[in-house]
Amino acid sequence: MNMKQPSQRPVRRPRIVVMGGGTGLSVMLRGLKEQPLDITAIVTVADDGGSSGILRSEMQMPPPGDIRNVLTALADVEPLLAEMLSYRFKTGNGLAGHSLGNLILAAMTDISGDFVTAVRELGRVFAVRGRVYPAAKEGVILHAEMEDGTIVTGESNIPEYGGKIKRIFLEPSEVEALPEAVLAIQRADAILLGPGSLYTSLLPNLMVPQLSEAFVASSAVKMFICNVMTQPGETDGFSVADHLQAVHDHVGSHLFDYVLVNSGLIPEDVQLRYAEEGATPVRLDLEEMAGTNCTVIADTFVKYGTYLRHDAEELSRHINRLVEDWMMRKG
Repeated sequence: MNMKQPSQRPVRRPRIVVMGGGTGLSVMLRGLKEQPLDITAIVTVADDGGSSGILRSEMQMPPPGDIRNVLTALADVEPLLAEMLSYRFKTGNGLAGHSLGNLILAAMTDISGDFVTAVRELGRVFAVRGRVYPAAKEGVILHAEMEDGTIVTGESNIPEYGGKIKRIFLEPSEVEALPEAVLAIQRADAILLGPGSLYTSLLPNLMVPQLSEAFVASSAVKMFICNVMTQPGETDGFSVADHLQAVHDHVGSHLFDYVLVNSGLIPEDVQLRYAEEGATPVRLDLEEMAGTNCTVIADTFVKYGTYLRHDAEELSRHINRLVEDWMMRKG
C-alpha cells in the first residue's frame, strides 16, 4: 500500500533589498533577477537633469529616469520592448531628449494621480521580477557642501563643480520615505548599496531618515558593491576605504559586512581612455580596510564593451552565495 508522502513546505527565497540609482544599479539587477532571490529595488529620486528633470519640473512628479531603468532591467519582456522603453527621441519639438519609458511613467502618473501607483502598475504590465520603490514619496533637491564651503545645488550640477565634496544633504531634510520601502528593509535578509555614483545616486537614499534608520537597525547581511572606476567630480582619487568612509561620515556607523571589489585587470588602453576623462581604477588598500570591520570579496567583476561595466552574472553569483551562507549561519 502506497502511503502518501507529506508535502514539503516550499523554501522561501531570500529577501534582498538593493539601493541605488543610475546605470550601475540596472546592470547589476539584470544579473540578480536570474538568481533565486526575492528582489526589492529602492531607487533615488534626486535626479534633476535631462528628460527626468524636465518631467519633474513640468509635471510636479518625482524624476522617472532611474526608476524606468530599474523597471526595464527587472522586466520579463522581449528585448525589443526593453529597447523601446529605453528609446530616446532625437528630434521633435518637445520630444527631443525624452525617453519613451519616462513619458509612459509620466502618463501613468497623470492617469492614476500618483507616482507610486504608476510605478506599481507599470511593473505589473511588464512582469517585473520583484518590486521597485522610489526612495521617497516626492522628488528631492540634492545639495552638496564642498570642502571650500561652497553649496552646490542640484544632482546634475554637483559633479560639474569640480571640487571635493564634504557632505551632501536633501531638501526637504525630513522627506518621508515610502512605507513599503521601509518595511522591505526591515524584512530583508540582505541589503545591498551600489554600484553607482557615490554622492549623487547612493548616499541620497541614506539621507532619507526612515530608510537610514531601518538600514542601521537591520540584522540583514549588508554589502557594498564598489565602483570599478572613480568618478570625476565625485570620487577623484578615492580608494575602496574612502567610499566606505564617506558612507560612515553620512550615516554615523560602519554598515557593511562585505564589500565586493573588482580585482580583475583593466587593459592599459582602456585605462588611458578613462584617464582622459579623469577616471582611474578604484584602489584597494587592505591596510586601509582593516579599520572598517568589513570582509573584502575581490574577484574579476568587470566586463568591457563600449564602457567598463560590472559583470552582472559573476557579481550576482557571489551575492547569492554570500546571502545563502549568511542565512545558513543564522539557521
